[in-house]
Amino acid sequence: MADTADHKLFVLMISIHGLLRSENLELGRDADTGGQVKYVVELARALGKRSEIERVDLLTRQVIDKKVDPVYGEKEENISEGVNIVRIPAGPRRYLRKEVLWNYLDGFSDQVLQHIRRVEKVPDIIHAHYADAGYVGSQVARLLGVPFIFTGHSLGRVKKARLAEKGLEEPKMEARYNISRRIDAEEFALDTATFVVASTHQEIEEQYKLYEYYDPRRMEVIPPGVDLDRFFPPKRAAVREEVEHKINRFLDDPELPLVMALSRADERKNIETLIHAYGQNPYLKKNANLAIVAGNRVDIAAMDKGARKVLTNILLLIDKYDLYGKVAFPKEHQPEEVPDFYRLAARQHGVFVNPALTEPFGLTLLEAAASGLPVVATNDGGPNDIIGNCNNGLLIDPLNPEDMGKAIQKVVQDKHYWKKLSQNGLVGVEKFYSWKSHVSTYIPKLENVLKRRHYGREIISRYKSRMPTVDRIILTDIDNTLLGDTKALQEFLELLNQAEHHIGFGIATGRHLEDAIQTLNENHVPLPDFFITSVGSEIQYQHGEVEDRSWRNHLNYYWKPEKIYEILDEEPGLTRQPQSEQRRYKISYYYDAKKAPKKRQLMRKLREKKLRVKIIISRYMYLDILPIRASKGLALRYLSMKWGLAPERIFVAGDSGNDEEMLLGDTLGVVVGNHSKELRRLYGKPRIYFAEGKYARGIVEGIEYYNFLEEIRIPEEENDQTFG
Repeated sequence: MADTADHKLFVLMISIHGLLRSENLELGRDADTGGQVKYVVELARALGKRSEIERVDLLTRQVIDKKVDPVYGEKEENISEGVNIVRIPAGPRRYLRKEVLWNYLDGFSDQVLQHIRRVEKVPDIIHAHYADAGYVGSQVARLLGVPFIFTGHSLGRVKKARLAEKGLEEPKMEARYNISRRIDAEEFALDTATFVVASTHQEIEEQYKLYEYYDPRRMEVIPPGVDLDRFFPPKRAAVREEVEHKINRFLDDPELPLVMALSRADERKNIETLIHAYGQNPYLKKNANLAIVAGNRVDIAAMDKGARKVLTNILLLIDKYDLYGKVAFPKEHQPEEVPDFYRLAARQHGVFVNPALTEPFGLTLLEAAASGLPVVATNDGGPNDIIGNCNNGLLIDPLNPEDMGKAIQKVVQDKHYWKKLSQNGLVGVEKFYSWKSHVSTYIPKLENVLKRRHYGREIISRYKSRMPTVDRIILTDIDNTLLGDTKALQEFLELLNQAEHHIGFGIATGRHLEDAIQTLNENHVPLPDFFITSVGSEIQYQHGEVEDRSWRNHLNYYWKPEKIYEILDEEPGLTRQPQSEQRRYKISYYYDAKKAPKKRQLMRKLREKKLRVKIIISRYMYLDILPIRASKGLALRYLSMKWGLAPERIFVAGDSGNDEEMLLGDTLGVVVGNHSKELRRLYGKPRIYFAEGKYARGIVEGIEYYNFLEEIRIPEEENDQTFG
């Protein structure tokens, strides 16, 4: 790669859930449209201002739903010169909460690759935000061989622990939050990441430490910034009258200092304890007002259960403490009005309070500080770093209303102390938390990562092949899929022979190349246009005569086979397969499910030794260890991109666990009738058809189901197919 001084960078950012647009972000609309949405848009905008950056594409999910703004359905939206939001279709078109997006992430990955193919430029860096994007970004980065950056924002293991503390049982966690899939995605992202961007030291030292692949050497604290063009003290601009009216219409004496809370109506935001703190403090009730800006509402009774509970409790507590005329509780506000709320509180010599039970960072604290407003905040997470750097407020125990009330009183009661905190905040946020300072740290990190790279990222083939002439591919496993029924095999081969020239044929198998060719010859199967062999660790063209060297070089990353043998040879229930089954990028054992450790236990042992691998168990009998970037699924997606074939023009047939990853996503999959039990978990997945026919007859049945040889029929994402 050219020296980064001469090479301007293409950064691909991924933030999947929530509602993301360039202006007037709907922050607080729901639990998925919060600080992360603001973070990624402002980071993209800040990067676009730097001379080192050529292009930033911020990828999110396309939403076409009459319940949301039509802008979320637009394929692209410009943020600034060279910076665009790109919306990727994945799953149903309607808006979905993040907990139900997991089944559609493989399809999202496929569409990301198609986007890269369209722009004809491979990104220099992929930066993913939150677990869902972490899963997608890891897949794509491994496939392309580009460095991967991960920002968790909030972490599943931390959430699981807190839910358990509240008494929520694990089955309910799974049903509501899909917590295990979230944690697995985070582990996958941490296993892949070149480095992890954290907002606070507490994140690294306490939260990420809970993960199996915890490596603080690859973690960096780069605090997010705040937009200083929007958030500034009241001296620079008057507060808009409509904002004043939204607060003052509730208050008997609007001139009193204003205690401000601004968050969505979420139980974790702990607004109720703040009301207890205010209501139980005689000084505050007499000498200050309380303002609670908790999202937008039309009819509390019509809102989701969580918000309805919080808002109802707020009203009950206002009544309990008889706070009428003392508490402002506006029904709605616009995103552009948020800075005015802070400036109004600062003008009244008030205080901003963040009483959240847990706060991964605390962007609202920065906004308050930039507005000249002192803060009182939870002692959990980000506020420790923010107040430590800026010295602009007090930390409190969010579960102690008495201490919270005393801290608020201390700030509003002492005018000299208030001015000191206000000034400290203005200076500190400029020094530590502007987007200018953020990208000034971020970009050198990117450049250092690129200088350390030792792997290629070629994606355009130079080999002569029939592949450029095909517009669709039939790809099948050999054992127990293609082979197993001689009569059914002949039926499939006749169908393939009659197919037009533009239909390609490929083999994906756990066998090594020589064994695969011998087996096909013995069964009179014509050699395919390409092979994916050794469980996805090798790709060959021209009847196996030409190896894809780009794919081979791509797999070198962190591959240490001798250390893997050293660890696994000692495990009970594992026996090395013959040397002929051991390949340069594949280690194979016989697997005794009754004696051997479970897959997760094996992965933990390897991770503890800093080994980055992929484990595949097939038919509960065979164990394959691959480089972290290898699998049939990743090899298939690599080929999809390399040859410019959309995933829905690739038909995939399989029968066992080592076929699972290539069946997922936007390809058209068929699971033959004699499939292994381990594939039953794919029932109901989009674009996976479970055939009744066994072996090759199941392949033919699947081809007919999708009408794959003619005008391809793509099933709707939400179909009524049922399985026995």
